[in-house]
Amino acid sequence: MRIGIVSDSHDNLMNIKRCVDVFLDKGVDLVLHLGDYVNPNSVKAFNGIRLIGIFGNNDGDRFRLMNAFKEIGGEIKGDFYEFEEDGLRFACYHGTEPQLRDALIECGRYDVVLYGHTHECVDETRGRTRVLNPGTAHGFGYKATIMIFDTVGREAEFIDI
Repeated sequence: MRIGIVSDSHDNLMNIKRCVDVFLDKGVDLVLHLGDYVNPNSVKAFNGIRLIGIFGNNDGDRFRLMNAFKEIGGEIKGDFYEFEEDGLRFACYHGTEPQLRDALIECGRYDVVLYGHTHECVDETRGRTRVLNPGTAHGFGYKATIMIFDTVGREAEFIDI
């Protein structure tokens, strides 16, 4: 499975459109958003792709965000989401609390831990756990990035948008 990974889009609708275009062009099966949409319109901009998300620390109006996910047929999982795909066990957490993020990485329960929040691209292995952060889709005047992870080949690709 090819999973698109995005985080910290922070209402940058132009970059969200670029994300969607890249994910469609690259044929991803699923897009995971690791939080910090901020406004429900940011969620609605992902219409047309299979979107699963979690909340970030800047997602204040959760009720409206949940409705936006429902409107586009997406799923919002709360503050944490875990799933299995192609023999890999994944944990998704925005990353607001470094101690919680590190506990997920170090507990040994997950093959892949996905997080955002720091706006920094990460692809590293700690112990037996692959740790991935797609950076920030907003860019904040610097480089805006997303990621695609192939669960079969276990390959991660950062993409500048």
